[in-house]
Amino acid sequence: MKKMRFLSIILVLGLVFACSKKSTDEDDSTTKIVNKAGNLKSSGESANDILSNANFDKMLIEIAYIKGFKPSDGTIDSFTAYLKKYSLKENIEINYKELSSPNKETLTLNDIDKIEQENRTAYNDGTTLAFYIYFTDAPSDEDVEEEDLVTLGAVYRNTSMVIYEKTIQKLAAQSFSITTEDIETPTLNHEFGHLLGLVNLGFEAEPDSPLKTSMVNPHEDSSSANHCTTVGCLMRAELLFSPSNKAKNSSLDSNIKASCKLNAMTVLNMLKNKSAKSAVSTIDLGAECVLDLKANGGR
Repeated sequence: MKKMRFLSIILVLGLVFACSKKSTDEDDSTTKIVNKAGNLKSSGESANDILSNANFDKMLIEIAYIKGFKPSDGTIDSFTAYLKKYSLKENIEINYKELSSPNKETLTLNDIDKIEQENRTAYNDGTTLAFYIYFTDAPSDEDVEEEDLVTLGAVYRNTSMVIYEKTIQKLAAQSFSITTEDIETPTLNHEFGHLLGLVNLGFEAEPDSPLKTSMVNPHEDSSSANHCTTVGCLMRAELLFSPSNKAKNSSLDSNIKASCKLNAMTVLNMLKNKSAKSAVSTIDLGAECVLDLKANGGR
């Protein structure tokens, strides 16, 4: 009797082990391998994929943020409308992910890249083109506040962007007449304009690239690469953004570079005037930039 009971116990244990092993094997066999290669290219290299539906018909945008530094709903609504205006994609999904603070006084591009690698979950999958936008709780280490040169945003890969939300909130707090959203919106749209390949982005290094956004007519600012000369254009350097040699030279590798610096006082002075505030809040791409996007598969 004892022998039979002992054999029964062994049999049950064997069945449990077999089931457990089978379950583990099944889990292992269904584990998806994420291919990140499509999201590790240089800024502007995926412009055609963003604008057209040839390879991707959906955008998945992962917005990572630190508590208290999440972008406003109005900003994201405006941003989504901006994307649909120039891209053929109608299916745009926004996912939010709250992160712990890195607890740093300033952030380098190395810091930002490390945070992305550790926390990003959205990557290209099938016909879905994925993006990662990080809203920080610390300013850029390259800011020169005494000269009113502070970084509000930067793109550093084909689907990666950082928005220095703490700096934006600090600027907005300096005036009773502007809101955080007034600064967030043009900053986010301007920086994504660089992901769309504006202006002439990447052609100096790769002049024969077939999928980047080339200029239909010359309109790149000779004094500020990858910005527009058209008066009133969102991508015009003198309107909102001023170039910084330090920013251009700062990089983690050949694919990761800050795109531009923002002259804080220029924005504040424009926004303090009610009519100017309205103009800046609704500022859009100029005719030449729109032509460039249409020529590369956009609306």
